[in-house]
Amino acid sequence: MFNIINNHIKLNPEKFVADFEIGKFLEQSVPVLIGIFIFFNPFPHTTAIKEICYYLSVLIVLVLILFKKKGFAFKTPLLLPVSLFVFWSFLSIFFAIDKENSIHDFYSHLLRYIILFFILTNFFNSKKRLVLLSRLIIISSSILIVGGLFYYYFILGKTLSSRFGIFPQASVNITGVITVFAFVLTLNNLYNENNRYLKIVFVFILLTLLISLFLSHTRSSVIGLFLTVFIFPFNNKKWLFVYLSLFLVAIIISPMKSQFNSINLNDRISIMNNINYTTYEIIKDYPVIGIGFGLQTYGTLDLAKYHERLPPNYQRHGIIADPHNMVLDIAVRLGVVGLVLFFYIIFVFFKMCWDIIKYGENNFLKNWGRCLAAAFIAVSVIGLFQPIFSHMPEVVICTMFSMVTIVWRLNAEEGRVKKGDRGHPG
Repeated sequence: MFNIINNHIKLNPEKFVADFEIGKFLEQSVPVLIGIFIFFNPFPHTTAIKEICYYLSVLIVLVLILFKKKGFAFKTPLLLPVSLFVFWSFLSIFFAIDKENSIHDFYSHLLRYIILFFILTNFFNSKKRLVLLSRLIIISSSILIVGGLFYYYFILGKTLSSRFGIFPQASVNITGVITVFAFVLTLNNLYNENNRYLKIVFVFILLTLLISLFLSHTRSSVIGLFLTVFIFPFNNKKWLFVYLSLFLVAIIISPMKSQFNSINLNDRISIMNNINYTTYEIIKDYPVIGIGFGLQTYGTLDLAKYHERLPPNYQRHGIIADPHNMVLDIAVRLGVVGLVLFFYIIFVFFKMCWDIIKYGENNFLKNWGRCLAAAFIAVSVIGLFQPIFSHMPEVVICTMFSMVTIVWRLNAEEGRVKKGDRGHPG
């Protein structure tokens, strides 16, 4: 093998060097393109930039694989549950009420992000690149939030009692998904950072993100974020004090009372019951295979028929053509089987986090296991009360799954290295 390579170099030294340089350039360009895609994920009116970066990176990856310039790893505990979920989602297309919409969304909202998942896990597969990816998300989200706060309250002149919304194209709850993910990543970076000046920057970002959540009047985001205190790596009272102090400052600065009373809690519960019971009635008619993977299929149903089955006190809110619970959303689109497979994915995700936290080779990896478990719980709480399956939060969820796979692989690799140091076979 080495003789063949040496002969190729001797016969075509210039071509060998050129091929090597081109391959190296293409390989280095992929994380740059995907990094730009991730950076612009929260921003409106950037679809063209994101599409160009995404598809160009996919094309480059295919070229690298085809010409064997880059090894591509698929190993992850998530492979089996995700494969089963994809298979069932594909199968549901043949029984879907709206096949065209299901085919479109099967690619756009599933396959597309599975491809992104494997690109992220193969091109951000080191500690340095993992931290870089997390800081890219933090910077992106911080620019969005700081710019949004300045524009909303200083340019538009809104009062602090007004419900903060960055832009009309996405609900405050979708923005909440991005914000809580950035918050948990920032907290993890703060915890692992030794540079005093960077710590100050991270504290400022944390406080800004927290204030924006309170000003947006999103109960689910605040509750989800507060739950992370029970998971995140607080192994001493100092960090617990810092975390709770940030919450206290954000509460004092934000008009807490007015924001949580902006929507009557009883009305909110009644509206959610209206939506969830309507979805449940549809599930009863399509229990196994669901109505189809398409996100828009729900709205094409005769919802009035299902609305009439509700108790009279729930009917007064009218018909809302969108599930506001990610569990019911999966169940109505893919049936009970799809829901079981969805829970299988979540179980494996938390199993990976637990193994990293309990058996991690060092504190850096253990902290990342806690960080990602906390982030997923915070996002899931939002998903239990709001629609979450749209492109921006899907990129966030895909990134979380990618990060846990990267950390899992790094932990396995360090474990093999340690065994090798002790004289055991690697």
